[in-house]
Amino acid sequence: MASTNIDKSKVINEYRTHESDTGSAEVQIALLTKRVAHLTQHLRTHRKDYHSRRGLIAMTSRRRKLLDYVKRHDLEKYKQLLERLKLRR
Repeated sequence: MASTNIDKSKVINEYRTHESDTGSAEVQIALLTKRVAHLTQHLRTHRKDYHSRRGLIAMTSRRRKLLDYVKRHDLEKYKQLLERLKLRR
């Protein structure tokens, strides 16, 4: 697995809901969003990297499922998360 230029601890600290939160849906969505942005930038330069493109599609579908989960359980938190991450829906 290739390393990414994402500071995970910074993202976790920014999106966690309580002190020991490292894996809530909000944190996972934020981490996936950062990874998707990084991989999108990679694919702009390496257009024929189909293996990474497949990984990108898997990440976006995983993020979509987590967003649907948050939307089902807490609509207000979902709207705030979309606004903070600047995602369109």
